[in-house]
Amino acid sequence: MRDLTHLDITVLCSYLLFLAAVGIYFARRKRGSGDYFLAGKKILWWASGLSLLGTSLSAITFMAIPAKAYQTNWVYLPGNLMIVAVALPVIRYYLLFYRRLDVRSAYEYLELRFGLAARLVGSATFLIFQLARMGIVVYLPALALSTVSGWNVYICITAIGVLATFYTALGGIEAVIWTDVLQVIVLLGGVGVSFVVILDRVPGGALEILALGTAAGKLRTVNLTWDTATASLWVVVLGNFFKFLIPYSSGQTVIQRYLTTTREKDAARGIWLNALSSVPVWTAFFAMGTCLWAFYEVFPERQNFDGHGDEIFGWFILNELPAGLAGLVVAALFAASMSSLDSSINLMRTSVTMDFYRRFRCKICEDAQPKSESAEVSLLLRHDSNELIFARRTTVVLDVIGMLTASWMAWHGTHSIWDQFL
Repeated sequence: MRDLTHLDITVLCSYLLFLAAVGIYFARRKRGSGDYFLAGKKILWWASGLSLLGTSLSAITFMAIPAKAYQTNWVYLPGNLMIVAVALPVIRYYLLFYRRLDVRSAYEYLELRFGLAARLVGSATFLIFQLARMGIVVYLPALALSTVSGWNVYICITAIGVLATFYTALGGIEAVIWTDVLQVIVLLGGVGVSFVVILDRVPGGALEILALGTAAGKLRTVNLTWDTATASLWVVVLGNFFKFLIPYSSGQTVIQRYLTTTREKDAARGIWLNALSSVPVWTAFFAMGTCLWAFYEVFPERQNFDGHGDEIFGWFILNELPAGLAGLVVAALFAASMSSLDSSINLMRTSVTMDFYRRFRCKICEDAQPKSESAEVSLLLRHDSNELIFARRTTVVLDVIGMLTASWMAWHGTHSIWDQFL
């Protein structure tokens, strides 16, 4: 197994430094909590849509799905396409609802409708899920980086977490969205490079891979059985329909994106862009797993691999891609991780700040009863500044918890991170 070349490391480091620079740039533009949490409602529709896509394409997508397709087949693919079925009811019913409520946290509505306890429970369960998910999306790229560099996996976890915290804490939601746009481009470029290399190396190209995959049942997408303990078609489709409906109808992850555009129409266009572009993108990751399997069927002597099952794509990147291109694809892996990680961090700090900090501590704004209009403005500005400080500190705390969760996963180990996530 060879190491990353100096050119690979240069490409990777240049990309990571650019992400840090984006955070610094947007930090200088922030004027208040409205800009920090909602970007002043000035985000372009296509940027919002690509940010949603980037958030869904985590390191789980980049490493665990190809690994799953490499080991088995495509039976999970129909479930991932349910995002298109979810888009229509979300746009028709939920988008307008949340836009007209004019909230910053999705869980503010729970208090309006059911009382404070419902809001706190809703927000707390969201935070618990995101913390667990964040551990996975930190662990996977750290695992890949450790594989291709030889560095200790715990050092890799720390490096990824610190970088994501840096630009997310500084730049707010605007930095998150625009880095997501960049990361989607880098991610898809990295996958495209890998496809080109495999198709060029395998004699017969795509037709040969298709023939091998069909003969071995690697392209099977439907499992017609009523067994609920397997990935049967009805379980995959029904389960994934609600898996997508939950965040798109009630999750802070997506709803905050609804509120960052200027018009309702722009938010709807962003949702459609995300849903329709997800179809070829998700398919590409399943196809990548089959292509990796076919490559090592044709060249079995090159698969001298006995490590973690989810490391197979990282193994290919390191050993088969030319110098420079390997760095680009590793950067794409980081893009997959960062686009999901930064969103998780941002949305968790929004929930903590709005549903707990503002709801309780900032009640003083109502109770202080300033003696003059200028005193009232001064008080509001002070609390707005305190919110920003609290949000940034919360970002650091949440990221530390996520890194600890990732470290526990590295210590514990698992056969398939995809199964672990589900």
